[in-house]
Amino acid sequence: MSTIEKAGTAPKLADFLCFAVYSANLAFGKAYKPILDELGLTYTQYITIIALWEEDNQTVGSLGEKLFLESNTLTPILKKLEAMGYLSRERDPADERQVLVSLTRSGRRLREKGLNMDLVDACGLTPQEFGKVQKAIATLRNNLIKAVEERQ
Repeated sequence: MSTIEKAGTAPKLADFLCFAVYSANLAFGKAYKPILDELGLTYTQYITIIALWEEDNQTVGSLGEKLFLESNTLTPILKKLEAMGYLSRERDPADERQVLVSLTRSGRRLREKGLNMDLVDACGLTPQEFGKVQKAIATLRNNLIKAVEERQ
């Protein structure tokens, strides 16, 4: 029984953890918007490029796993980034069923243009708090994914 149920009151929107995470995500989007608008990128395109900075020349499947995106969602993002000149997609010569995604010189240069700007300061957390919150949210995400998989 939750604290809210024990108190005999109906839960309010602000009492839901899912709403806190959802609204924090919206706030991050607003904080990143000026930076991304200047470069003509969406947040999903941005995190795709970050994942490729971390590990370039990876398969679409591997990239999708890291980003928690299905192929049918990721492919249009990759096509758009390719059309913008930030990445290339090529069949893996060792396994033609696989498509490899790599950053172009322009994609790598985005770091120099300000895409590496992290909004840590805007969070208003100390470095220790930031690390704890990030780890707690990642744990929450992983627990939710595990719970869904166990139900299937």
